[in-house]
Order: sequence, then C-alpha cells, then structure tokens
Amino acid sequence: MKTYLDQIMKWHRARAENDKRDFADLLSLTLDLPPTRSLSKALKAEHGVSIIAEVKRKSPSKGELAPNLSVADQVKRYDLGGARAISILTDSEFFSGSLDDIAQARVATNLPILRKDFTVSELDVLDARLIGADAVLLIAAALTPDEVQSFSKVAHSVGLEVLLEIHDFEELALLEDSAVDVVGINQRDLMTFEVDTSRSIRLSGEIPAGLVKIAESGVSSPEQLRVLSRAGFDGALVGEALMRAELPEQLLRAFIAAGKGF
Repeated sequence: MKTYLDQIMKWHRARAENDKRDFADLLSLTLDLPPTRSLSKALKAEHGVSIIAEVKRKSPSKGELAPNLSVADQVKRYDLGGARAISILTDSEFFSGSLDDIAQARVATNLPILRKDFTVSELDVLDARLIGADAVLLIAAALTPDEVQSFSKVAHSVGLEVLLEIHDFEELALLEDSAVDVVGINQRDLMTFEVDTSRSIRLSGEIPAGLVKIAESGVSSPEQLRVLSRAGFDGALVGEALMRAELPEQLLRAFIAAGKGF
C-alpha cells in the first residue's frame, strides 16, 4: 500500500539523483558562516514543555493552510508568543514551502530554526546550513540506518544539530548507533496520516535518558501539553493549530502555560 510518505520520498530521491553539485564545493561554502544556535539547549532552557512553532502553508492531507502567508510576520508573532524555536517546512512540491522561507525567518528572529524537509542526501544537509538553518530533520521511516548515521555526521561537521523523527519501537534502535541531538516522536500514522495522540506516550519511556525528546504531529490543544509534560517531554512541535489561529501568539501562550502545568 502506497503512503503519502512513499510518494513524497520518491519525488525527493528522484530530484537528488539529478543533483550534480559537488559536495566539496558546497562544504567549502559553509566554512565562514556564523555559528548556529542550539535547538536542544533552547528546548531545555525553561521548565515545562517548550514549543517549536511551525510555519507550514499546506499539507497533503489537509490542503491549504495559509497560501498567502508572510513568513516574517508569522515568525515574529511566534517569537512574541514565547516559542523556543521555529520549524520551517521548505518542501515545495507537497507543502508549498521554499528555501527562501528560512532566509525570511532568519531575518525576523534569533530563535533556532529547524529545516523541516525530506532529507535524502548529504547535499540536502549542506543546503540546510547554507540557507540559515540551525538544525535538520531526519525521518527514520524514510532513511536507512547508514543514511541516518552519515547525514548526522555531515550535519554535526558543519554545526547543525539533528532532530531524528521516529514513529515506532523498531526505530528506537537507531538511537543507539546514531549521534542525534533531539528525538521527535511522530504521532501521525504514516500509512493513513491519521493522528494517534497516544503514540508519543507509549514510546517516550523507551527514549534513552539525557536525550531531548519532543512530540510531533497532532498537537492541537493546550490540554495535550499537560499530558506531554507529565510524560517528561521537553518540547512539542505545533504547526497546523498555530497556522489556523487568528492570533497565533495568544494560542502559543496558552500552549506554553499548559506545558508548565498552569
């Protein structure tokens, strides 16, 4: 059975095969860039569940969310609302994002920025650094263990942190062999794209102590943050709820207060 993820990864891998840029040339361009900001430290900086606020124009399952979005304005509102980090979805084919979205966000905030995309090559990792990201997403379900290890190594060599997204118990094994900085538990079923909000709770107890852990997908109400806080989560990535909110900074404050137990 073909899934949304299968379709997306097929497109990205085909594009990567046609990318003839030289790794060494791109790597040299990263040498004089300013230092990155630590996503993992930002998420651990305060008591309670920190929020990574996401900029996302659309999704394959929900359609258009904000087609006329101003990235800079949205990021400023997230900053004002108390987000600890920003996620920018840069996929163009399925989510209507762009690499320029991170450039716009970088001007608007000093918060750490996660490039959320479907990383399939070392060149993708270097691109994240070159466009101003501080961390890169690796999706365990879409990569081989060797790819997770090699992409993580490249990321760390250029100052990027790695957020490894897992969604089942089998993928926990990757945490033993790969150097990652943040573990994201995807609550979305990758076959149907339906959200299972109990997924993060079931997996959270198996995450090695000391690793920063966050919940991803389906975090739509402040009440859910209280549950995540009791389960020991450091953060949650919130996208659609904030993108649909008329006043995202106010909703963000409500999420943060709930994550602190207020």
